[in-house]
Amino acid sequence: MSLTPDMTEILARARGDLRMGLPIVLIGPSGAVLAVSAETLSADRLAEIRALGGDVVLAITARRAETLKARAYDGDLARVVPPAGEGLRWITSVADPADDLNAPMKGPMQTRRDGDASLHRLAISLAKSARLLPAALVADLTDGARFATAHGLTLIHADEAAEVLRNRATLTQIVSARLPMEVSEAGRLHVFRPEDGGEEHYAIEIGRPDRTQPVLSRLHSACFTGDLLGSLKCDCGPQLRAALAQMGAEGAGVLLYLNQEGRGIGLANKMRAYSLQDQGFDTVEANHRLGFEDDERDFRLGSDILKSMGFSAVRLLTNNPAKIDIMERNGVTVTERVPLKVGHGTHNRAYLATKAAKSGHML
Repeated sequence: MSLTPDMTEILARARGDLRMGLPIVLIGPSGAVLAVSAETLSADRLAEIRALGGDVVLAITARRAETLKARAYDGDLARVVPPAGEGLRWITSVADPADDLNAPMKGPMQTRRDGDASLHRLAISLAKSARLLPAALVADLTDGARFATAHGLTLIHADEAAEVLRNRATLTQIVSARLPMEVSEAGRLHVFRPEDGGEEHYAIEIGRPDRTQPVLSRLHSACFTGDLLGSLKCDCGPQLRAALAQMGAEGAGVLLYLNQEGRGIGLANKMRAYSLQDQGFDTVEANHRLGFEDDERDFRLGSDILKSMGFSAVRLLTNNPAKIDIMERNGVTVTERVPLKVGHGTHNRAYLATKAAKSGHML
């Protein structure tokens, strides 16, 4: 058995490096680059990167570029050239919209339009999956493999990584145990762990659902603020409790608790979005301003878990048509949509209206 890490393990290591502000080296057919998260970059590392003498750009998503009125010649991203004399503060202000309204004029910005942007795209993708802001400082290297070895940096071959990133990680059930709950004493918690080192996901099974019949089910994305703190800004907590209560009343059901906080952008970025909402932006506009799409979640995880538990059909507790579509396209039949209209209030009225108008939620 080889002790050498495979590409899945190397990518997990790279995400950890980026979270700590450590650069990684990416190699592709067009060359090699050094990439580091704009969010965790330090002034000292910025100086060292510039001292290398290679071309340096800040890679941001097209969503963020649109906010900054920067040309995204690469379609889904823009390679912004940092102005001479600008330091870490400028890079941070481009990557993070927290101060946009106080300092709206960051341009005009020069963006690259020639050359291959595939490694820049990979750098942004890894930053996203590390739950960081989707922005990376990227510097050209002449000999990426030698540079990585000399500096002890994680080296990623883009072609190998692409194949791994195209496929979602396999989920393995680690353990299940009886869990009596308020809604039902006949409860059981199943823990699933992805092979890529990502967050674990949970299935809460109520009673003994018949695997040959459609099971009452809900795909519930983790919401620390709503589920645990009783936040009034969303309807997540009431939906969680109402779904479990209905399963308990019927005597059977499966609630999938997916660790995809903040529509898949992570708690820190979700709080950044909340801060932008306080400035007057709606939930979708806030995500775009941060550089994310409307929704970064992967609901296929839910179908994977259901099928692994022996379920092929569900009565889905949801107001989100995207969940129904994903279930159907991934081998789980939705025989009925069960509405879940709870938790509406003064503080989340605008949030729910935006979900209905821009995300198609059936409220």
